[in-house]
Amino acid sequence: MIKGFKIGHYTDQKALTGCTVILCPEGAVCGVDVRGGAPGTRETDLLSPTCMVEKVHALVLSGGSAFGLAAADGVMRYLEEKGIGFDTRYARVPIVPAAILFDLNVGDPKVRPGPQEGYEACRNASSDEKTGSVGAGTGATVGKILGPASMMKAGLGAHKMVLAGQVEVEALVAVNAFGDVIDRDGSILAGAYDAKTGFLNTTSFIMGHPVPPASQMENTTLGVVMTNVKLNKSQATKVAQMAQEGLATAIPPVHHQYGGDHIFV
Repeated sequence: MIKGFKIGHYTDQKALTGCTVILCPEGAVCGVDVRGGAPGTRETDLLSPTCMVEKVHALVLSGGSAFGLAAADGVMRYLEEKGIGFDTRYARVPIVPAAILFDLNVGDPKVRPGPQEGYEACRNASSDEKTGSVGAGTGATVGKILGPASMMKAGLGAHKMVLAGQVEVEALVAVNAFGDVIDRDGSILAGAYDAKTGFLNTTSFIMGHPVPPASQMENTTLGVVMTNVKLNKSQATKVAQMAQEGLATAIPPVHHQYGGDHIFV
């Protein structure tokens, strides 16, 4: 884990939902790139390079669709108790942008991450990395072109690289994609699947078929890129735009009207 960051999760394996919190108590410059026709966000406008506040104190990735944005309330409470936040004359206000994915079709749609779950994720935060069916990835799925019958379980993934011996870059992604997950060699790792014929190949399928109504929602992939490089908000926003090209390569098709794909940097 890159110094200055901690990650915590709340996971409900019974209801198949959860949330993930990235804590940066000392504050971190942050940019965002939001694409697609169905985003669900909180406090992302202030990440614009034209806005005053320079640093965030946490990020929240959550399941539960728009209901899951409430998890950020618990994160704010946790940070306020620690005396962390943007200093005004009257109180320290924690800056906590959030984004959500749709997982109501997988487990119990009446159970969603809220303030208490966000607070618990903060209490669980550490430098240890957990991936798979945890946090925001608990109810994540991929390969939805033919609806629930064809989709596969996905989750939360992470990867870190060290460049030139000192530049650290780490990506954390909750993969809840409409399409398939593609390996470096072009093969499909996960996606729309038929027990008799195997992987469907979503991109090839939609070139010759109309998109079935059953698949026209229930998507959104959420990503966070962390680095030890000092960036300003304009530079962080540009890196977020660049990182979206990684999604285009790894989980095509993306940036469509059936979901909202978010990258924070």
